[in-house]
Amino acid sequence: MLSPVDASDTPTAPQKSPPSSLPLRLMQPATTASDEDQSEEHLSLLPLPVSKGSLFLESDEEVEHAYEPEEKVVIDLAGDEEEEEEEEGDEEDSGEIPGSDPPFSWKKLWLFMGPGFLMSIAFLDPGNLEGDLQAGAIAGYSLLWLLMWATAMGLLIQLLSARLGVATGRHLAELCREEYPNWARLVLWSMAEIAMIGADIQEVIGSAIAIKILSRGFLPLWAGVVITAIDCFIFLFLENYGVRKLEAVFAFLIATMAISFAWMFGETQPSQKELVIGLLVPKLSSKTIRQAVGVVGCVIMPHNVFLHSALVQSRKINPKKQRRVREALKYYSIESTLALVVSFMINLYVTTVFAKGFFGTEEAKNIGLENAGQYLNNKFGGGALPILYIWGIGLLAAGQSSTITGTYAGQFIMGGFLDFKLKKWIRALITRSSAIIPTMIVAIFFDASDTALDVLNEWLNVLQSVQIPFALVPLLTLVSKEEIMGVFRIGPRMKVVTWTVAALLIIINAYLLLDFCSKEINGLLFGSLVSVVILLYVTFIVYLIVRDTSIPNWFISIFRKRFL
Repeated sequence: MLSPVDASDTPTAPQKSPPSSLPLRLMQPATTASDEDQSEEHLSLLPLPVSKGSLFLESDEEVEHAYEPEEKVVIDLAGDEEEEEEEEGDEEDSGEIPGSDPPFSWKKLWLFMGPGFLMSIAFLDPGNLEGDLQAGAIAGYSLLWLLMWATAMGLLIQLLSARLGVATGRHLAELCREEYPNWARLVLWSMAEIAMIGADIQEVIGSAIAIKILSRGFLPLWAGVVITAIDCFIFLFLENYGVRKLEAVFAFLIATMAISFAWMFGETQPSQKELVIGLLVPKLSSKTIRQAVGVVGCVIMPHNVFLHSALVQSRKINPKKQRRVREALKYYSIESTLALVVSFMINLYVTTVFAKGFFGTEEAKNIGLENAGQYLNNKFGGGALPILYIWGIGLLAAGQSSTITGTYAGQFIMGGFLDFKLKKWIRALITRSSAIIPTMIVAIFFDASDTALDVLNEWLNVLQSVQIPFALVPLLTLVSKEEIMGVFRIGPRMKVVTWTVAALLIIINAYLLLDFCSKEINGLLFGSLVSVVILLYVTFIVYLIVRDTSIPNWFISIFRKRFL
């Protein structure tokens, strides 16, 4: 768990970042205050709102926020007396000396509960469940240790994302808009959107498969896609009732997954001895390397890194007050850890159930998300409630919850990178449409073939894997900068840990990419084209790292001290 303040940091106040410039506006010379409004009106490429019925926000001068002030949950972190003292010294707050934090409060923890559980849904989406069942069927219990440590690495990255959001009062997409030049910002936005669409296709297809199972095949895959698409409007409806109501719905869906897969675990009774050995004794063979890469690759979802930095802003925390930020980080760390412990247990249940049923069998290599329920039913049979439908209920909860959080993340990514002043329902409609249209095409053409869906899932996993550096590198760069994070920047030791984890994740996903390309890409022309794309891809990653000169200089200094 990350400590709220690194002891090696110098206690300087966070500096206010420069105001962001609106994208999609023509470059213009500096204007005076008297003619600024007129020049903005003539040079804007976006139409200014003219009425309350406009698709844009009513004021073009409003800054894009993850949550409006009236939407945030109010939390009295310090108590009435401390709050009054802070208000009296508000002007001198930037130089306050950190004091002792208030004692732990279960009530405050309850008020902070929510963002971490929404974030944890990305660890439980249908793509992750497919990785779990394939790891269990092919590798048995041997990769449970890797699942545990991969979840721990995911927790570290998500805590950094929360740290960035709380300490700055802005989310990752907004800060990337200000940090990078326009061309780099647009590339990052494009990569984030591509990753979103890839994840959304898997999530919607997973939900559609569950609907097909629960309807006993009456509803085809494309009908399930249409039904799942409606969750966009359900999400908008729930959001009108407040953040806490929306979080309660997600808690219900996570509980549904936990109960369903725990029920399966109890019905099948996997070996407790093998489970413990799998958790404590690392094992990895050449036969299971692909499943191992899949386990790690599924943990870090690019859109989830952007999402968590925005979700933590649903609580009313003043980023200029160090004590409030420290306490918020403490409660968010506890909440996120609890959420990922729950997600780890759910993934553990799925992996061990399929390890018990199919490890070492001929069916192991043929199991995918589409036919997993039927294989389970054939192996373990039914009862009062057949295991096929238990699997379907859990899969439906996973698909529905992940598609809604995908819509949520899409709004923050679009609003943050482009600073669009669009109303939320318009942004949600755009986000949902960009994923539903290709998903519908997939559902129509791949409905009759389990094998084709599995191949498509492999392509989508690779697509998301190659996007990981475009979320990780900006995140680690920003949380290391004192001018952005102030005293809450990460120190040298945490830099070593986080960049090591990032490098490990990038290398693992690079292996997945190379392994996939070596099997799927044929022909000189196509191979040459892919080589050019990979070269551009690597060049841009190097640019993101080297652009912040403090990072390469820091690595060089560490190398010299240790080895020269």
